[in-house]
Amino acid sequence: MSRRLLRGQVDGLPQLPGDEPERVGDVRELMGLRTLAAASMVGFFILTFAVVGSMTAPPGGLWAEWLAWALVSVAAVALIRTPGDPVPVSWTWYISTAGPVGMAVVLSVLEIPFGTKLALWPLSATTALATYLCVRGRTSAAWASQMTAIGLCGLWAHLTDQGLGYGLSLSLPSLAPLLMATFFTLTIRPAASDIFALRAAATAAAAAEAAHGAVLDERDRQLVRLDAQARPLLERLADPTPLTDEERRSCALVEARLRDSLRAPVLDAPGVVDAAWQARARGVEVLMLDDHGLDGAPEPVRERVVQAMIPALSQAREGTITIRILPPGRRVLATVLQADGDRISRVEYDPEGELISG
Repeated sequence: MSRRLLRGQVDGLPQLPGDEPERVGDVRELMGLRTLAAASMVGFFILTFAVVGSMTAPPGGLWAEWLAWALVSVAAVALIRTPGDPVPVSWTWYISTAGPVGMAVVLSVLEIPFGTKLALWPLSATTALATYLCVRGRTSAAWASQMTAIGLCGLWAHLTDQGLGYGLSLSLPSLAPLLMATFFTLTIRPAASDIFALRAAATAAAAAEAAHGAVLDERDRQLVRLDAQARPLLERLADPTPLTDEERRSCALVEARLRDSLRAPVLDAPGVVDAAWQARARGVEVLMLDDHGLDGAPEPVRERVVQAMIPALSQAREGTITIRILPPGRRVLATVLQADGDRISRVEYDPEGELISG
């Protein structure tokens, strides 16, 4: 309790113990305010008061009923649709004033004596709005709204010679739902921080576990590939018989292949690997470098750049070809530089993986 009191004012509103500053997460998720059931409840709220207002409207007072109905209907929709926890200050002011303003408008045209207590329906609408406003972290605004409505009811009764006590007897019972909502705010809402923190921790743990599993899978994959490519050559090197020229070329190709996987892991795709192998077998010197410009790129961009390297390698017949993925944030994402004697060509790709020069 004291920790929340020390937080001071929030968004310019007076703060009661139940008011809370912006938190990580949205209480609407815990309360189910984003569900179809919540939308149906708001729809029932709007429909109910439209019917009640139409049925209890005094002669010539239908405009006041519809104006009050429009005010509270917008407020009800805002309660479940407005993001943020607590409710943003602009919507807090609107929701907290919509009920009392609607009630003042209806009371201004209400005839005395009025036939049924349903004619005071804006009081019930205000109670419902204040209750959920309290649940959404704006306790002080909710109480201000409800007490204003009660005061208006008492003042109206006094001015119409029905007596202040009569007006209060009609309106004070509406405090019961707000009291329960305040109890919820003081006891249940603080647990929301722990719930969101636990959810974030579980998500982080799952992500870390997935990343760790991916690392282990990649290690196993690399070990399998290394075993398939290097073991036969290592066993051959253990043989005292001198290597043939073909075996020496195979050793060089395997060494270059393993070097590529370390220098440019993002280009370690089957098509690029095969094209680089064939290019080196033709006598082309291939150099591939990865400065991590593709690390955070969308999958379509990564695929576009990687696939663009295959024809460049396949078409090289001699000389040197250098493929480089540049650092993040550059105007150019990737380059392909080919040198064949005095003839030099350079191809560039933009951050979307599209060819920009060549």
